[in-house]
Amino acid sequence: MENPVALNRLAENKVFRKGDVFVLFGELFGRGYATGLLDEARKAGMDIVGITVGRRDENNALRPLDAEELSAAEARLGGRIINIPLMAGFDLDAPAGGPTPTDLLAAMTLESWELDTLDWDYIKQCRDIATARFRNSLSQVMAVLDGMIADGRNVFFAHTMAGGIPKAKVFLVVANRIYKGRGPRHMSSQALLESDMGKLVLQNFDEVSAITFQHLIDFSAAIRERVEASGGQARYTAYGYHGTAVLIDGSYRWQTYTNYTQGYAKMRLECIAEEAWAAGVKATVYNCPEIRTNSSDVFTGIELPLIPLLLALKKENGGQWAEDQWQACQELLADGFTMKDVFQKITDMQANEVMRPFYDFSAWPMANSQAQSDLTIGTSNEITQMHRDSKLMISDLLSALVVEATGQLIFGASSEPSGPIQWLNHDIVARRLNASHLQWKSPSPLIAQGAKNSHIEMA
Repeated sequence: MENPVALNRLAENKVFRKGDVFVLFGELFGRGYATGLLDEARKAGMDIVGITVGRRDENNALRPLDAEELSAAEARLGGRIINIPLMAGFDLDAPAGGPTPTDLLAAMTLESWELDTLDWDYIKQCRDIATARFRNSLSQVMAVLDGMIADGRNVFFAHTMAGGIPKAKVFLVVANRIYKGRGPRHMSSQALLESDMGKLVLQNFDEVSAITFQHLIDFSAAIRERVEASGGQARYTAYGYHGTAVLIDGSYRWQTYTNYTQGYAKMRLECIAEEAWAAGVKATVYNCPEIRTNSSDVFTGIELPLIPLLLALKKENGGQWAEDQWQACQELLADGFTMKDVFQKITDMQANEVMRPFYDFSAWPMANSQAQSDLTIGTSNEITQMHRDSKLMISDLLSALVVEATGQLIFGASSEPSGPIQWLNHDIVARRLNASHLQWKSPSPLIAQGAKNSHIEMA
């Protein structure tokens, strides 16, 4: 896309009601973006149905959840889980007796990985096996799901699958240097992408984060057609990340985290939504502000754009509630530091000439650079050190607010979606939060003591 298309309205749910079905297409691990959306589905009285990625046994064979795992997963979800393994990606699949792609990466070393090559014909065999496995299981899942959705009911398919990082030591070490390394430990993200290891990882990101959305749309076609023919409606949503507009020098400007290697898969996800939309399927990718999660913590500095949300809350007339959020964040700082000190760090980073090339939307996702990495990672570390406790962070508190707002925004907008790709920028996130909390005159959902429980999982 040439320009981001921002969601600019606070829509309310006018479609989904008691007895309709909400399908979470991705296993729920702890809290995350999906939590906010699930909250809205429950408020509407919808029946909740989930899936599982399954688990690998000691021989790498994929299996369903056992009784204890299933019970715990359904308790987290608050609904029924169709216990047929839908693990995406091909990193652990292989012809019988052959090495998996992860095994092949494990044979690489820190000295050799940039020059090591892979047999792409063999990789394709692994990928084809994984695709056949996934599609066969998905066909079974849809057969079960079909019997759970009555004629005339509305159905909301929420795609939350993301990731695809292979658990190979050499890749994890390289990734750590790319996303956390400064000075002599810095490593170029472009060097990774040009290597066979990087190309394999990008393919796996595609399979997990993007192509699963295509499979979902395709394999639910019979359900969608039956529902619509009987007077119901079907909606599809997916979570994207393609930068976010935040307040910089008093105006909302698009910016991004670099290097967001998964960005290529997120763009493919957008293309899938565009193609579905053109074919008459109401499928929308919502590009959300990044949040801190157990998964995203590998990307040091990814949390920095969260902090200007506090500015947006004030700009969008948050009143006393916005002031409460500022105070809750202030209480997380060590003695001698103020929110003014934190914002000075953010402002200095944003204004630095090093960052200017990275504000080019059309160039996303860009490779990292030594100077950019040093500045971003350094700023992140300095702000972390301003806190009383590194496990009670401002970015955790703000992440929970983003989860709340995006759930409300996506659920409301899905009644009458306006296009295949929408950006949820800080202005609309702040307006949604302010409207919700001022309407009910409710206190801050998180205070300093509660922030400890806000560390969340990525959707």
